[in-house]
Amino acid sequence: MREITLQRFAIALVIAGIVMTLLPLMVGTYTLTLLLVYGMLAMSLGLIWGFGGILCFGQAAFFGLGAYAYAIAAINFGESTVPMIIAVLVPAAFAAVLGGMMFYGRLGDVYLGVITLVVTLIFFKFMNSTAGPEYVIGTARLGGFNGIPGYQTLNVPGLPEQYIYGDSLYYVTFIALFVVYWLVNWVLQSPFGRVAVAIRENEQRASLMGYDIRARKTVLFAVGGAIAGLAGAFYANWAEIVTPGLFSLGQSAEIIIWCIVGGLGTRLGPILGAAGLAYLKFKLGQQMLIDNAVITGIILVLFVLFLPKGLVPAIEKIWRLSVGRKRGRRPARSRRGRAASHG
Repeated sequence: MREITLQRFAIALVIAGIVMTLLPLMVGTYTLTLLLVYGMLAMSLGLIWGFGGILCFGQAAFFGLGAYAYAIAAINFGESTVPMIIAVLVPAAFAAVLGGMMFYGRLGDVYLGVITLVVTLIFFKFMNSTAGPEYVIGTARLGGFNGIPGYQTLNVPGLPEQYIYGDSLYYVTFIALFVVYWLVNWVLQSPFGRVAVAIRENEQRASLMGYDIRARKTVLFAVGGAIAGLAGAFYANWAEIVTPGLFSLGQSAEIIIWCIVGGLGTRLGPILGAAGLAYLKFKLGQQMLIDNAVITGIILVLFVLFLPKGLVPAIEKIWRLSVGRKRGRRPARSRRGRAASHG
């Protein structure tokens, strides 16, 4: 079993290396970096919603919190290594506290969605009202609706003057996404991940089997928050400014749409959904004839009506049907061949 896992990892590593090399030949690395960040963000929601059954309307809260945590820490520390760690730990801790309050409070799915949405709107409102000089953390001013610019961007650990930007930032982000993807894959294949899926399928039965549902949901929610925070940190390095728009309602809605279109309950679906729709939005942004929101809404409606399971499950189904037909034809040919030889 271990040899099979290592073999799959080696194959995935080779494929990822080829994809990482070929993508810049088609799309600029500046755009690709943003698409990878959105893919990581969508994967964070895909983990807790698709495999944990936790519908979170506030994943943008952890995304924005990670970006702000990085910017504030980078201004105070003057380099990026510690801020990157803080950008992961702060959203993870906040998600653990929020998740513990919700899950141990035995709230229903609807209330979970409402509370996470309200928390995101609270962050959005608060960050917009921090323009005064009294809103300072260390030497970093929050800046209100203007956001926080001018912080230290990603650098080689221990070498603050060796910046990682442009093509280098793309490669680092790609590698980070690959590592996070395999960590998520490892979590889902572990006993913890299998129990999480069992809880999603039948929470009452899992509880009767003796599993602490609330604790496991809290941990999974915290892991999703940590991944979203890491995505926020990479976004802060890409944009070189963080603003309250990261907590907006539109951002939260887009993350949900990415997961639905790509394929909820799949590992790769949310990443592809985020990258595809974000790139489409980028292309549509270059014209003024059609509003981006209209196109996104039409795509969502079409997928809900005709591909409710998402793009990746549909592709997998088509692949299985095509492979099954090819395999089904081979015995018939062999029987005809044997009949001819006997004749």
